[in-house]
Amino acid sequence: MIQYALKCAEGHTFDSWFQSAEAFDRLARTGMVSCAVCGGTKVEKAVMTPRVSTGEKPKGPLSKPASPAEQAMAELRRRVEENSDYVGADFVREARAMHDGDIPERAIYGEARIDEARKLAEDGIPVAPLPFMPNRKSN
Repeated sequence: MIQYALKCAEGHTFDSWFQSAEAFDRLARTGMVSCAVCGGTKVEKAVMTPRVSTGEKPKGPLSKPASPAEQAMAELRRRVEENSDYVGADFVREARAMHDGDIPERAIYGEARIDEARKLAEDGIPVAPLPFMPNRKSN
């Protein structure tokens, strides 16, 4: 995993994690990276400062998001997790089954390969990439 500082065409800055540098490039080229603040898809890497680990563990509770973009991302994650069912790797199957009327509609989120998400969208099934990695939940 690699973390990048990103900046959209509107000047909003935010951080996001990617599986690899190649994964970021591929997702950005296809418009699948979106701004955590405005949702714009014209996103590029911003200048980053190196993160140096001192080996010390953080003191006290986990820190709260500092920037408005981080706060927006944290709020988005909270709302998605609170109001949607995590279906993990079953996302494509669940989304298609709801669209076809085989199961009742409900808000879901999960994981899909880019080609699978593209096929859902081409078939008229509404999907959108999340600007964060889902917490992997187990039953």
